[in-house]
Amino acid sequence: MIATRNLVHRYGDAAAVDGVSLSIPDGEFVLLAGPNGSGKSTLVRHFNGLLDPDRGEVLVDGTPVGDDLVAARTRVGMVFQNPRDGFVAPLVGADVAFGPENLGLSREEIERRVDAALAAVNMAGRRDERVDDLSGGERERVAIAGALAMEPDHLVLDEPFTGLDAPARESVVEQLRGLRDSGTGVVLVTHDLRDALALADRVVALADGQVAVDAPPAEARDELPELGVRLP
Repeated sequence: MIATRNLVHRYGDAAAVDGVSLSIPDGEFVLLAGPNGSGKSTLVRHFNGLLDPDRGEVLVDGTPVGDDLVAARTRVGMVFQNPRDGFVAPLVGADVAFGPENLGLSREEIERRVDAALAAVNMAGRRDERVDDLSGGERERVAIAGALAMEPDHLVLDEPFTGLDAPARESVVEQLRGLRDSGTGVVLVTHDLRDALALADRVVALADGQVAVDAPPAEARDELPELGVRLP
């Protein structure tokens, strides 16, 4: 479980996240919505210690993130808005293997995880391809595979549809559907719900750094347009 308690994060005098308390159980598919500047990306970067709170706390499985960063980053995988921000190796297989290698796992276990992660995003057999030669949608899938190779309890994706054409968006949605069905918790950060609302168990919407909506999709729909969130 991911939990925040009265979380505050400031940039200068402005509170990007202002007193947010949330609990996200294992296996839940959460859409984190809101207009640009509402605090979505800042919030999720606290889930595995990429940012430190100015006030409040974040816990993963009951342990404060700052007390065990390795555990938090193993249990909460992060895929950034621009996949290039997370790539560390020129070849697909080497990039996906990077996280498990840093855990000190055996070569056999690393290979197993890489194969399983690439298969999960329909990239099996493409370990030796160059990341730079892939399409935008394929890069997004490799980024997801890199996070999945850590075998996280939760996968957090920050605006994964940005810049993708329709076929690529459909492919990423299909991977997210498979993750949901397999029991992996997903937190999907987006301001555009067209491709993802049907997947969600819950919608959390932010406005000015605070939780404005926290409800099942059917109940959240009526309130979202007022916050600048695009519905299907």
